[in-house]
Amino acid sequence: MRTPTGYALALVAVAIGLSAPFWLGNYWLGILTVAFYFSVFAMSWDLLFGFAGEVNFGPTFLIGLGAYSAGLMNNAGLGIPLCLVGGALTAIVGGVLLALPALRLRGPYFGLVTLVAVLLLLDAIVIFAGITGGEIGMMVPSVLSVSAVTNYWYALGFLVISAIILFFLSRSSLGLILQATGQDRIEAAALGFNVTKFKLAAFCISALFSGLAGAMVTFYQGTASVDQMVDLSIAVQIIIAVVFGGRRTILGGILGALFLILFQQLLLPLGQLNTFIVSGIALLVIILFPDGVLGYALRLMERRT
Repeated sequence: MRTPTGYALALVAVAIGLSAPFWLGNYWLGILTVAFYFSVFAMSWDLLFGFAGEVNFGPTFLIGLGAYSAGLMNNAGLGIPLCLVGGALTAIVGGVLLALPALRLRGPYFGLVTLVAVLLLLDAIVIFAGITGGEIGMMVPSVLSVSAVTNYWYALGFLVISAIILFFLSRSSLGLILQATGQDRIEAAALGFNVTKFKLAAFCISALFSGLAGAMVTFYQGTASVDQMVDLSIAVQIIIAVVFGGRRTILGGILGALFLILFQQLLLPLGQLNTFIVSGIALLVIILFPDGVLGYALRLMERRT
């Protein structure tokens, strides 16, 4: 990706995104806005799974913490900027409290802990329905904007900034060490790296962007709900988006998220066949191209050079 061709493709993608409000209606701008936030969810998860090698089955735990804590703060009278910061910090704290014991585990046990954390959050939302709104959802008095175009700019700006930061972090010494620990934990420790410290750092970074994105979705939609923030089906879609786009690419999460959300909308007239077709296409791509769409494209570029 860090080649003239890669930078050129990135600039073309940004140019298309910047021009979208001039040729798309408000409905499709709203769809893209959701897709952009979902892309940040996917990129954040890829940093932890693709590079650190930790299978986190509960990305919505961090998203839900950011979304609901920001909503609660807003209902308490705090402004949106403070709520966004509070949501991100809450996700980081929750991520650390989850990661410290979970990172001591190996293999599927780590994933199981993260999955249980999501179930506990779901139960807590239902139990404290008087505060959280339960399964119906929690309304917030403030929104980012009532303009579809303005909301689109917020989401696009947040996506571009998040993509740049996460991409270059993944290509920094932190990313290289995470790859080493993910591939062979024992050998990385033998080389003198504090494996737990670096994986905890990856978890905190993932929590920061997941929680902040969850908080921004809350103020975009004017509500925080289980179906759109915490449900396990959302976690499955995030995982599929990353694997479809390309694990260990960060930017592949954007491709996967755009595919899932845009194709679901395009095939909406098909009714229940909609999800079946989209899932079938995603499954076929994952089987035929284990490295994902972007990963396969990068391999082709390497062979030609």
